[in-house]
Amino acid sequence: MRIDIITVVPGLLDGPFAHSILKRAEEKGLAEVRVHNLRDYSTSRQKQVDDYAFGGGAGMVMMIEPIARCIEALQSEREYDEVIYLTPDGETFDQSMANELSLKGNMIMLCGHYKGVDERVRQRFITREISIGDFVLSGGELAAAVLTDAIIRLIPGVLNDETSALTDSFQDGLLAPPVYTRPAAYDGMEVPEILLSGHQAKIDDWRFEQSVRRTKERRPDLMEGKDF
Repeated sequence: MRIDIITVVPGLLDGPFAHSILKRAEEKGLAEVRVHNLRDYSTSRQKQVDDYAFGGGAGMVMMIEPIARCIEALQSEREYDEVIYLTPDGETFDQSMANELSLKGNMIMLCGHYKGVDERVRQRFITREISIGDFVLSGGELAAAVLTDAIIRLIPGVLNDETSALTDSFQDGLLAPPVYTRPAAYDGMEVPEILLSGHQAKIDDWRFEQSVRRTKERRPDLMEGKDF
């Protein structure tokens, strides 16, 4: 998988891709992330990528021309399965979407900024618009980092234990159950005896029951349509 991220502030993405799982994925040759500075595609002396909105109003708008040059340059080098625009009014990102996108090959992510992009960018180039929640960030860079992390960790071989991702919260529509590690007793608090029993079938049943209970308590909206 290759993900190309287009941004006006590439420095915001230096940290997330230099460590942990994402770095290991690149080292294993399983994923490649490239960050592109949109200002490199501006033809103005000032490297301008935004301008005032037609019709007036507060805030600046990202211009179509630098974005078009960048996307077209990338598309001339390889085919892309998705060109994603990170925007508050996109469809809300969730685990099922992460699962779906993890099966893709190459993707472009365009990070919004200011008051957003010229609408013609969305009409001509964008295949999918995604939001990470009902709130507004200064730009789409952090959202792009969230998507990239959630997607790449699902690629087979990225995690040391591939079954780990399959037992994450939301994979089966439920929150994950409580987890424990050593010591078995701490300051009067004991690990549930069932987890020490070695009886895997009973442990699996306990974990499922705990997942259902936790989901009912914390995210009852996820229980709609379920019969357990």
